[in-house]
Amino acid sequence: MQSTLALGSAILQTASLGFLGLGAQPPMAEWGADVSANLQFVRGAAWVALAPGMAILLAVLAFNLIGDSLADWFNPRRRNELD
Repeated sequence: MQSTLALGSAILQTASLGFLGLGAQPPMAEWGADVSANLQFVRGAAWVALAPGMAILLAVLAFNLIGDSLADWFNPRRRNELD
């Protein structure tokens, strides 16, 4: 449960470092580096820069929702409140 939240945080931190140019180097694909490289195309084709940003958002949201669901499932006091 806590690990899923930490995994979402790790994705955000890795993407932030990649956006700043401090992450993996160019042969490696990285969402943050993709967003940074495609910022120049935002006016003409915004989807090019928004696609990796949406992938980051959906991945982090999915891990957070999974962690929240697991916390609800495995916590007996909280399960009784939901019934």
